[in-house]
Amino acid sequence: MSDSPTRHQRSLSAWCIDHPVATLLLTFALVLLGLIAFTRLPVAPLPEAEFPTIQVSAQLPGASPQTMASSVATPLEVQFSAIPGMTQMTSSSALGSTSLTLQFALTKSIDTAAQEVQAAINTAAGRLPADMPNLPTWRKVNPADSPVLILSVSSGLMSGTELSDLTETLLARQLSQIEGVGQVSVSGQQRPAIRVQAAPEKLAALGLTLADIRQAVQQTSLNLAKGALYGKDSVSTLSANDQLFDPEDYAQLIVAYRNGAPVYLKDVAKVVHGAENAYVQAWSGQQPGLSLVVFRQPGANIVETVDRVLGQLPRLTAMLPASVEVSVLNDRTRTIRASLHEVELTLGIAVLLVVAVMALFLRQWSATLIVTSVLAVSLIASCALMYLFGFSLNNLTLVAIVIAVGFVVDDAIVVVENIHRHLEAGEGMREAAIKGSGEIGFTVVSISFSLVAAFIPLLFMGGVVGRLFKEFALTATATILISVVVSLTLAPTLAALLMRAPSHDQHSKPGFGERLLSLYERGLRKALAHQRITLGVFGLTVALAVVGYVLIPKGFFPVQDTGMVLGTTDAAGDISYPDMVAKHKELARIVSADPAVQAFSHSVGASGSNQTLASGRFWISLKPRGERDVSASQFIDRIRPQLTRVPGIVMYLRAGQDINLSPGPSRSQYQYVLKSNDGEQLNLWTQRLTEKLRENPALRDLSNDLQLGGSITHIDIDRRAAARFGLTTADVDQALYDAFGQRQISEFQTDTNQYKVILELDARQRGRAESLSYFYLRSPLTDEMVPLSAVASVGAPVMGPLSISHDGMFPAANLSFNLAPGIALGDAVRMVEQAKAEIDMPTSIIGTFQGAAQAFQSSLANQPWLILAALVAVYIILGVLYESFVHPLTIISTLPSAGIGALLLLWMMGHDFSIMALIGVVLLIGIVKKNGILLVDFALEAHRNQGLSPHDAIYTACLTRFRPIMMTTLAALFGALPLMFGFGAGAELRQPLGIAVVGGLLLSQVLTLFTTPVIYLQLERVFHRRQNAPATGQALHT
Repeated sequence: MSDSPTRHQRSLSAWCIDHPVATLLLTFALVLLGLIAFTRLPVAPLPEAEFPTIQVSAQLPGASPQTMASSVATPLEVQFSAIPGMTQMTSSSALGSTSLTLQFALTKSIDTAAQEVQAAINTAAGRLPADMPNLPTWRKVNPADSPVLILSVSSGLMSGTELSDLTETLLARQLSQIEGVGQVSVSGQQRPAIRVQAAPEKLAALGLTLADIRQAVQQTSLNLAKGALYGKDSVSTLSANDQLFDPEDYAQLIVAYRNGAPVYLKDVAKVVHGAENAYVQAWSGQQPGLSLVVFRQPGANIVETVDRVLGQLPRLTAMLPASVEVSVLNDRTRTIRASLHEVELTLGIAVLLVVAVMALFLRQWSATLIVTSVLAVSLIASCALMYLFGFSLNNLTLVAIVIAVGFVVDDAIVVVENIHRHLEAGEGMREAAIKGSGEIGFTVVSISFSLVAAFIPLLFMGGVVGRLFKEFALTATATILISVVVSLTLAPTLAALLMRAPSHDQHSKPGFGERLLSLYERGLRKALAHQRITLGVFGLTVALAVVGYVLIPKGFFPVQDTGMVLGTTDAAGDISYPDMVAKHKELARIVSADPAVQAFSHSVGASGSNQTLASGRFWISLKPRGERDVSASQFIDRIRPQLTRVPGIVMYLRAGQDINLSPGPSRSQYQYVLKSNDGEQLNLWTQRLTEKLRENPALRDLSNDLQLGGSITHIDIDRRAAARFGLTTADVDQALYDAFGQRQISEFQTDTNQYKVILELDARQRGRAESLSYFYLRSPLTDEMVPLSAVASVGAPVMGPLSISHDGMFPAANLSFNLAPGIALGDAVRMVEQAKAEIDMPTSIIGTFQGAAQAFQSSLANQPWLILAALVAVYIILGVLYESFVHPLTIISTLPSAGIGALLLLWMMGHDFSIMALIGVVLLIGIVKKNGILLVDFALEAHRNQGLSPHDAIYTACLTRFRPIMMTTLAALFGALPLMFGFGAGAELRQPLGIAVVGGLLLSQVLTLFTTPVIYLQLERVFHRRQNAPATGQALHT
């Protein structure tokens, strides 16, 4: 089997040796392409992992959560549910607004989905309330992506509405046009509006209603087409002063006539400049201000995009008044740059450590230089393939390159060491280079192809995890394949030019490698003499690996320290706006006093992702990691007790993550969703489960989004009494909407924007149920004024929901939680399921995890299959290469010890078995089996061609291949050590992978050098007996 590949590789190596100039120039061209590609690779924290997601928003100011859920959310959900490829549909309805999130299969085109969503909205339009000011709108979002930049805008002189208008017009719109920028949103925005604040007692005295004001404004402030004058010699466009722009102009509107005298709007109402939503407030630090949240376009280079934005800021801020200050609240590239710098530093340390190992064993500068050259060329050239594949420089691809340092040099080590052995035998430089590279060519191909085989299952991982690790697997694969070519071309060429036979002095003094070899030889003899004990040790490692995998805590991704902490506040459902503002200011004072905080902003009111007045948001930017004494998680633990001192409000904190899988805003890191067709039962059991889980100290910041503490004042309409006056429930609803709904009754346009005119009661009457006694409706039968009290009565306030959630058209409740230190997500999942069983929750209520917890469950179910698939892939590749069913088993027998080593070191260092640790184990499957390949390949050759017995063949193989085995293992080990002892930004994401690789290599190296030869001999005996071989020295062919 190995003859033809050997001859082929010999001819390739020989051609390169005979054409050194051509080989060096082609290598230089490869390096040049890699360097050019490196400068053009986009930079990102992680590979692109887009969820095809569309968010739909609908507004009906003044409508209760129940009205929004039943009359807006439900008709839309009915139409959206028919869209093919939709995997999840959730909605949240609050006072005056509904937000729906539609997630589609990863294979669904987001553009196609957008067209189908728009068609569904058009179809549902006829079933939506007629007085909705606008049809629902949609936008494409990526829940897995985070803002790349958050800017703070404040002014000590301008009002909130003036600052909002300026920020939207001069900043947000300009920033959105910069290359690479996607969406730009303004948090805490108070868009300017004209507010008509009616006095109900004055209206009643004049026999007028709020409907009279609404109609007067709507009919006298318009902006309609008027046509043009087409004369014989010219054309003149018609224009008119039909729009009103100032409160003073609106105040002069005539509402009606009484006793022949006009009643002006100013007689019955106050007209003022105000905000479109008067119950929104935002702060930059402790000063009033706004936040500009900048998202990138899909695939855009984050670093370049942020650099462009920051480069344009001086020009844009020069256009603003001097009192306006714009500062950077959070720059995501700060941690990205720091993290990538740390990975690059880790890469440099790994390269130095590997080169030091080579120098220690080879003890020849030329051999060390050759291995280093192969390493450098392979790593640089891999950038060219990354650019060709459309990959980015991110934490995972750079970690792939770092970990590749250890096994990329394997090929070069094996080739150079074999050439070195021929030089020691007294052969010439050229002859040693040709023979050495030719003999080892098949082994090099075997090692590399079986290593690549371990990555194949990663390419078929489903969901967002599969998308994340596709770039990782392909980057590592590309680097390995490049190293095969370079090792069989450049390495022998340089060896023929540079390597010399060892001097007499080198032979006379045993080095570190020779002393290790002597020690190993004594241990090997004992292992071969006590094969049953050795097999028992092997069986024990297999059992321990299985038990260890079952028992070790399972996790998803390590919690990152990105320098950003997100906070959500919750207060009593009936809290007033002034009280909510006051409590937020108290929280802000506590946050600002913490020495780890660099900057922060916060907001209250129904705006953006915040739907209710009783909740708010905090965005806290921490100082760079080197300038603070705590991590993001430690900061949360430190400040949490201080925040609880503010009565009447709760603040939930979570560390911002690069990997964000939540379908929408969440108070905590992980989510559990309950849904049922019975809303009352759902509310009851959600509260019971919440209370049960709060007893568990392993779960922190546990809450649900039911928000049942809202106050509802019920109006009981007497339909018979109303009918006697010719009034309907619609008339009563319209009157109430005019008074309390912040109703948009008109709008006016300027050159840069559109502004609304809002109708409401004056501030004194707006928040009192007694105001209803001043209301009058005009009877269409008699034209007389009918007091509202004659047709309706006001009930006592009752408790009700502030928001209503749906999941897949069913009423739903979302529970969210964080984990206490040392608690794995897998344990938390079991705790939630156990608590659900302990309270005996009815089967009619369905519970599922969402976001990161859901992805964890999916990955947990696939983990054993992923490991098995990697093993099968390696076995198949080895079986094909060796044309044998037996010998791949010998090689794969090296893996259980690596598994138990990885699990043991993870447990000792306090890490759970996360996705990153799983990738480390998959890497071990590819790395560790090279020991077996080196031994089995040599033993088969000695057994078949030199006539040695299986015992002598494997014994000779162990001693001959000991040095390359030690070098390749130590190279992989030292390549992973910088990851294991990770430091700086992003280290928490890399550490589990490094720990798994180091632990696996340490234990497997100690055990497999003794167990592999014993297993080889046992399999030889078993299959010789089955084949009834006539002679013990005959080669085994299966």
